[in-house]
Amino acid sequence: MANNKSALKRIRIGERNRLQNRFYKSNVRKLTKLFYERLEFYKNSQNPDDKQKVYAIVNTLYSIIDKGYKKNVFHINTASRKKSTIDSELKKIQYN
Repeated sequence: MANNKSALKRIRIGERNRLQNRFYKSNVRKLTKLFYERLEFYKNSQNPDDKQKVYAIVNTLYSIIDKGYKKNVFHINTASRKKSTIDSELKKIQYN
């Protein structure tokens, strides 16, 4: 257990950061899985409404990745890689 005020504060800050990191990382994983599910669904249905749902998920996913980078949850290369893989999958359906 911590013996002084600064050590107690560092414990609180570390816990806050851990929860924040977990929020961003888990949401990126969840939305990525949802993106791939909706993408497969759109590939099978070719419905314009499904395509709009895919784009809505992508916008949210990009936003969370960028905010995670801004708060130092993700390294810049990691954030860029995640966005690039999503973008490459998205380009396959863009002109359909």
